[in-house]
Amino acid sequence: MRVPYETMLAEFERVLKKYGFSPERAHEAAEIFAQNSLAGVFSHGLNRFPRVVEYLRKGEIDPAAEAVCTASFGAMERWDGQRGFGPLNARHAMARAVELAHQFGIGMVALGNNNHWMRGGTYGWLAADHGCIGICWSNTMPNMPAWGGKDRKIGNNPLIMAVPRSNGEHAMIDCAVSQFSYGKIEDCRLSGVQLPVPGGYNEKGELTTDPAEIEKTWRVLPMGYWKGSGLSVALDLIATVLTNGNSVHTIGTFGDEIGLTQIMIAIDPAKFNTVEETDAIVDAILADVKSSEPVTEGGEVYYPGELELKNIKENKELGVPVIEEVWESVLKM
Repeated sequence: MRVPYETMLAEFERVLKKYGFSPERAHEAAEIFAQNSLAGVFSHGLNRFPRVVEYLRKGEIDPAAEAVCTASFGAMERWDGQRGFGPLNARHAMARAVELAHQFGIGMVALGNNNHWMRGGTYGWLAADHGCIGICWSNTMPNMPAWGGKDRKIGNNPLIMAVPRSNGEHAMIDCAVSQFSYGKIEDCRLSGVQLPVPGGYNEKGELTTDPAEIEKTWRVLPMGYWKGSGLSVALDLIATVLTNGNSVHTIGTFGDEIGLTQIMIAIDPAKFNTVEETDAIVDAILADVKSSEPVTEGGEVYYPGELELKNIKENKELGVPVIEEVWESVLKM
């Protein structure tokens, strides 16, 4: 089943206004969810929307709260998200980092006490749309064992890096430091498909590709094994130090995944290069990647972010694919 993008946007907006968002903020927030699904990231678009509405019902997200700057030093700022709506706070924080980058060459906003930002790629792409390299990450609740451990002590903290191209076809990597994010695992379970490679452990302690089995144990696999585990810890350390916000451990005491800590960094390459020079560098590297010999006959090698561009084009033309029961639940809200 497919739904026109405009219809999805309107339904999200309708529901958010009922839960206390002003018309302007409801439109901006709905746009983030709808664009995530448009790009094919359903796990942080339609599929995540009912959970966010539940958080609004429980009063764990304040729809009117906006992040405020609590400290500033040159190109660096510290913000308090005031437990507001995560994606809007994150979007505004990256927009501010871009402003700082245009002024100083680099800008950083350390955003503490925020809520889940949904798809981190939203903010990397925002920076790239303004001609900046975007780097951002968030911590999470403790949802992954440290390498060598059984119990969940670290987060699958998503990390994003985006590099701009003046034609809008940016390169961007958006990944959790687990082999698969929980959103992707849920997406595969709802779609009735197995993971392409093992993504976590079943109740017997064995690696499995079954998303339902992984959801039972919550033991996801760090990407790169010990490397992903170490990267998770480092991201949490840096984010918590810069914000003086909540660490993964502290978030784990809240019951729900709220009060997260996020870092937004923007770098303006125009301080060194012309736009044409940056384009030439990026185009040459991506062209070389694209020239790879595919493993399978007739296959294609994609650069980071390319599949999302293809999804956006296809889904604008044909409508956004939805899981019918999830879409029906939104229509009934």
